[in-house]
Amino acid sequence: MRLAVLKERGDFETRVAATAETVKKLAGLGLTVVVESGAGLASAISDEDYRAAGAEIAPDPKATLAGANIVFAVRTPAPAERAAIPRGALLVCTAGAHADRALVPSLAEAGIDAAAMELLPRITRAQSMDVLSSQANLAGYRAVIEGAAAFDRGFPMMMTAAGTVPPARVFVIGAGVAGLQAIATARRLGAIVSATDVRPAAKEEIRSLGATYIGVDDAESAQQTGAYAREMTDEFRRKQAELMLTTIAKNDLVITTALVMGRKAPVIVTEEMVKGMKAGSVIVDLAAEAGGNCALTTPGELTITPNGVKILGWRNWPGRIPVAASSLYARNLLTFLNTFWDKAEKAPKLPPEDDIVKGVMLTRGGAVVHPDFLPKQAA
Repeated sequence: MRLAVLKERGDFETRVAATAETVKKLAGLGLTVVVESGAGLASAISDEDYRAAGAEIAPDPKATLAGANIVFAVRTPAPAERAAIPRGALLVCTAGAHADRALVPSLAEAGIDAAAMELLPRITRAQSMDVLSSQANLAGYRAVIEGAAAFDRGFPMMMTAAGTVPPARVFVIGAGVAGLQAIATARRLGAIVSATDVRPAAKEEIRSLGATYIGVDDAESAQQTGAYAREMTDEFRRKQAELMLTTIAKNDLVITTALVMGRKAPVIVTEEMVKGMKAGSVIVDLAAEAGGNCALTTPGELTITPNGVKILGWRNWPGRIPVAASSLYARNLLTFLNTFWDKAEKAPKLPPEDDIVKGVMLTRGGAVVHPDFLPKQAA
């Protein structure tokens, strides 16, 4: 059985779906692993590293995918690459299907059995294969590191003979996986940290990391779906905006992490709020790829406002720390395959009734099977 690992060609994508470490373990399952040449270069993995781990190296996507039974990728392969995937092959990736409703029917038509890892249910046995959590954790860390680099004063309080430099004040909006890691990292760097989240449970999580909780009194509850909070009402947003206006003006670095599955990111930091910030302040928008939580974010770019606020709107924050991101993502995919590996048959066995399988499988046997994407008359 052949497993293909493609080189990512998407803009800003530096990750790879298998590392030398996971290739060795995949080969141990009895798989023939074929890696496209150059797939790991951005993650500091050479073709020779893959060869040493037991992989074959193919020169291009067509050769990589020839005869493949399983395909590992970070993002959904482009249409030209999908056309080379054999019918009946299992594609494991982060599909982004909610953002592209035409994708799932096209996968079914092509006869590709697609597993969208971002749809993994949040259950205990799935934690070790949870790509959203592993990547969001790194994004939160990277947000603080890049925000600190863009902030021209320093993070910790520094007392010197020449005087004292006060600590930076950091405000984190959203205390999911990325937000909690941002809080922890900013605290380690010596900043005074506060944070907010629409989920009631977040209050204790924020305080447990040594940060101050900022919240609307009697806020409505927001249950999570995966790594995303559900969308909030207009009334809650109005109350939140009033609180944000005064809080953001007091802080040096604002990190936004709010995402809603399948929707454009909610705008939380308005133009008025940015105008109230001090010159030299920094906004790090982790939701830039989904449109941004800041009204002035330009996805993929650094924006400097007329009042001197820097807005970091980079796309693909996990891809800005590719060695670690690829390592964790590759382990997530390995764990997923290992969990459903039939040792006797030396092939994946995906029981349709399994909660994980039901959660991630978009298509199977040439048909759409995920309830979120079934045609309306069949849903």
